Amino acid sequence: MPRPWHPGALIGFSAALHAAAAAGVALRPEAWPWAAGAVAANHGLLTAAGLLPRCSLLGTNWTRLPGTAAARGEIALTIDDGPDPDVTPRVLDLLDAHRARATFFVIGRLVREHPALAREIVARGHAVENHSEHHLKTFSLHGPRWLVREIGAAQDTIAEVCGRTPRFFRAPAGLRNPFLEPVLARLDLQLASWTRRAYDTRNGDADAVASRLLDGRDGKMRSGDILLLHDGNAARTSCGRAVILEALPRVLDGCRASGLIPVTLEHAIP
Repeated sequence: MPRPWHPGALIGFSAALHAAAAAGVALRPEAWPWAAGAVAANHGLLTAAGLLPRCSLLGTNWTRLPGTAAARGEIALTIDDGPDPDVTPRVLDLLDAHRARATFFVIGRLVREHPALAREIVARGHAVENHSEHHLKTFSLHGPRWLVREIGAAQDTIAEVCGRTPRFFRAPAGLRNPFLEPVLARLDLQLASWTRRAYDTRNGDADAVASRLLDGRDGKMRSGDILLLHDGNAARTSCGRAVILEALPRVLDGCRASGLIPVTLEHAIP
C-alpha cells in the first residue's frame, strides 16, 4: 500500500515560488526577467539538493537510526551493489563469525543472476533492500514514470526471489531528483542514506576504510550511525582482495569494543 507523501521543505518552497513568479509575470509582464531568474535559481537549488545524498530537503531521508534504536546502542551496517558471487559469501561468513546483522542494498538485475545467493543473505538473518533494478549512473536524470518502472522492477525482483518486499530504498551513488520521494511514497519505500561512508569503491587501503567508519571527521562512531560499505564494485587491496573483506572485521571489532550492536534497518523501525 502507498504511504502518504509529505513534500520536503524545499519542494513546498519551490511550488510557492513558481506560483508567485507566474502571478508576478501576469500582473507585470515587464518583470519576467526577474521571475525567470528566480525560477532558474530555484532549479539550481533543487539540483544541488539532489546531489547531496544526506540532504532531507527533498523528502524524508534516514541518515541515522531513530532515537529508540540509538538508545538501545544499535548501529546499522549497510552493504551496497551486490550480490557479488565472489565477495558476498565471504562477507556473510565474516558477519556470522561476529554474530552481526547487516542490510544489503541489492541490485535487482544481480538478484536475478544470483538468486540462490540473494536467498542465502536472507536465510542468514540479514535484510535485502532496494538499490534499483539496474544501478544506472543516469538514475537521477529520469522522470517519475521511469523511476516507477526502475524501482518497481527491483521491488518485484527481490520479492519474487527472496520472498520479502523491501521497505527501504537507496539511490545509486545517493543521487536523486525531486521526483523520487513521491515515487517512493507510492511504492511504500523509505529513502535511506548513511551517517558514515568509507569510499571503499575507490580506496583499497583497508586501514583507511575502517578508520573512516570508526573515527571519521565527525568523531568516533556512535549509536544510531548508519555505515556504508560495498560488496559489489569494491576497490581492491594491494593483494587483490575486495577491501571490504579486510576492513569489515576491524569495523565489527570496533563495534564490539564500543558496545554497539549492528542491526538491520528494518529492526530499527520504531
